[in-house]
Amino acid sequence: MIDTGQIEEKFYQKYKFIDTKIVRDFMHSIDWSNRLIGIKGSRGVGKTTLVLQYIKQNFKANHKVLYVSLDNLYFTQNTLYNLVDSFYKNGGGFLAIDEVHKYPNWALEIKNIYDDMPDLRMVFTGSSLLHLHQAKADLSRRAVMYQMPGLSFREFLIFQKKKSYPIYSLNEIMDNHIEIAMEITSDLKPLELFSQYLNHGYYPFYFENKNSFHQKLSETILTILEVDITQFATIQTSHIIYLKKLLAIISNSVPFKPNMKSLSSRTGISLNTMKTYLKLLHDADLLHLLYVSGKGINSLNKPEKIYLGNTNLIYNQGNSNPNIGNIRETFFFNQLQVSHSVEASSQSDFLINETFTFEVGGKNKTTKQIKGLENAYVAKDEIEIGAGKSIPLWLFGFLY
Repeated sequence: MIDTGQIEEKFYQKYKFIDTKIVRDFMHSIDWSNRLIGIKGSRGVGKTTLVLQYIKQNFKANHKVLYVSLDNLYFTQNTLYNLVDSFYKNGGGFLAIDEVHKYPNWALEIKNIYDDMPDLRMVFTGSSLLHLHQAKADLSRRAVMYQMPGLSFREFLIFQKKKSYPIYSLNEIMDNHIEIAMEITSDLKPLELFSQYLNHGYYPFYFENKNSFHQKLSETILTILEVDITQFATIQTSHIIYLKKLLAIISNSVPFKPNMKSLSSRTGISLNTMKTYLKLLHDADLLHLLYVSGKGINSLNKPEKIYLGNTNLIYNQGNSNPNIGNIRETFFFNQLQVSHSVEASSQSDFLINETFTFEVGGKNKTTKQIKGLENAYVAKDEIEIGAGKSIPLWLFGFLY
C-alpha cells in the first residue's frame, strides 16, 4: 500500500485554513456532477481557492476526498495513477488535482484513471495555455472545461465592502442603466473604488497582502513567461527575452494598432514568429487580440488592436503615467470578453455580439461618433450615472 500521509497532511492543512465566507459566483457556473471537470485560467485568478472552497462546502475532511498539487516533490518518486488507485481502493470518491501542467503525461494518466475508476469524480486545474486537443490522450471527449477569469469590478466590491452586489446582463445594462446605477450609487461611491480596481483589483491575491501586490504580480508574469510558456510551446528559454520585449512595447503604448514590420524590427522577432508569440501571450491571458468581424485568433491576418489582458498589467508593466484611453478600453474589453464576442468596429471602438457598437471614452465623450448607428452606445468613464445612450464605464464591471 502506498504511503500517502504527506499528501493527506498537506490537504488537511489547506482544508483547515480555507475561508468560505466569500465564494465567487463562478463556483455556481460549474456543473459539479460531471465525472471529469477541468478549470483553466491565468496564474493568480483563484483556481486553487475555488476548488478548496467547493471541497470544504461539500465534504468532510476524510478518506473520501483528496486534494493534490502536481508540483509536489512527492511526484518525483511516485506516479499520480498509483496514488489515485490507492485512494480509490480505500473508498475515495472525489479527487481534486491542481497544477496538472507541472506533471509529465498528466493527460494520459487522468484518462486511465477516468477509464479504470468509473465512479470517481475528478476536477483538475491548469494554466490558461492548456489545450486539451494538444494533449497526448484524448480528454476532450471526457473533460468538461471551464475558463476562470480574474475578479470583475463587482467581485472586487464584494471583497472590499463585504457586501453582495447582483450580476446584470448586457441587455439589462443597456436598457436600464440609469435605474441600475441609481440603485448601486445609493450607498456606494463607485469612481474611487473603480480607480483602485483598475490598478490592483483583478487578482484576488491583492486581498492577501495589499502592500506587495505589484511585486507579486511581477513575479507571476515572470513565471508565466519563463516557466508556463516554455512548458507548452517549443520555444527556447533564451528566447523569452523577446516575449518580454514584446510585452514591454505593448504595455507602454496607447491602444496598440500593430505595424507588424515595425514591431518585428523593434523586438528582433521575425514576422512569422511574431504571430506565434502573440498567440502564446494571448493564450496566457497576458494579451487580448482584437480582430475585425469574422477574423478570429487563428486568422493569418494581424489583429486590429492589441491590449494587455487586464488593467492591472498596464499599471504593473507600463510607465508611471499610463494612457487613460488604453486603460478604459482594456477594462471594457476584459470584462465583456468573458461572456460575449468582442470585435473591432469599423465605425467605433468595439462591436459586441456582432450587433452592439460601443465607443469608450471619458466624461466629455459625445455620441457624435455613433450618431445614426442602430444599437450604439457610449461607455463613459468618470460619471456615476449615465443618460440615454451614455452608460457609466464602471457599470460594465457588473456583467459577471
